[in-house]
Amino acid sequence: MTEKSWIYAVLEAAQHEMREDPAMTWIFELTPPVASNPDMPVINLETEFGRRRVVNTGIDENWMASTVIGAGLAGSRSVTYIPYQGAAMPFQVIQNHAGKLRHMTGGVASIPVVFIIELTGQTPGFAGQHSDYELDTAYAHIAGVRTVVPSTPYDAKGMMTAAIRSPDPVVFLNPAGLRTLSGEVPDEPYEVPLDKAAVRVEGSDLTIVSSGPGMPVSLEAAERLAEEGINAEVIDLRVLKEMDTETLVTSVSKTRKLLTVDQSYYTLCPGAEVIARVAENVEGVRYKRVAFPDAPPPASPEMFLWMRPDAENVAEAARQLVG
Repeated sequence: MTEKSWIYAVLEAAQHEMREDPAMTWIFELTPPVASNPDMPVINLETEFGRRRVVNTGIDENWMASTVIGAGLAGSRSVTYIPYQGAAMPFQVIQNHAGKLRHMTGGVASIPVVFIIELTGQTPGFAGQHSDYELDTAYAHIAGVRTVVPSTPYDAKGMMTAAIRSPDPVVFLNPAGLRTLSGEVPDEPYEVPLDKAAVRVEGSDLTIVSSGPGMPVSLEAAERLAEEGINAEVIDLRVLKEMDTETLVTSVSKTRKLLTVDQSYYTLCPGAEVIARVAENVEGVRYKRVAFPDAPPPASPEMFLWMRPDAENVAEAARQLVG
């Protein structure tokens, strides 16, 4: 395997699939599909596949989402990259069309499209207009659409490959705060299942569940707790819909304590769904959740970082559960 950046891993997956399928398209605005990596060839999808297959649109996220849905109905696999400025804009199109057309046609229509939605809610300095685009819960609520949020470059490539190959629409949440991550990623194509969580750390004292941008602080908190003799099991959801309830129930049945960690708003955050699913299946469990407060994020990075859950917030919540 080779050390690769997050965005290089994502584009490498798309590059392979576009080479295999001459009808596949990529639509973007503002963010060209270009990535470099040390000692590896630059990936530039527009240069390699041309502007008829890699389309730089005007700034119109609804048009972008509608176009790839139309391409999917016509039989072409398509990907569109929605940057942080427009993360909320295509929601209605995805909800009202991508999520319903397969069902409305009795399964005749296939929507093999991927919506890459860039999340910026965990990034300080964007001000209120853009910094609350942590729309994981909103997109996970759409019926008929699978919603995934990888937290490592390895998963980013594997889940992108699986999403492109899926006959159903997939919302691929791309946390801006993880774009600088690098990790070991195979050169050959592979798939990461779009219905399985991952146990990142095994433990017996409590279960910590998070996803996407919440994973780094959860893993750091687990390290701090281990130094204190508290063994936390850390689960990366990876998939918000369809959520892997079995892995959650198996872990919490063992630890009897559940802590959820989210960078999105406290009310109806993904952790709330995790707690609900576990509560339906495991009795006598203690619960706690850590999430961003229900308040618009400030522009000041110092104030923003004070509001955003960090490793010590998570560790302290874990101590309260175990104590």
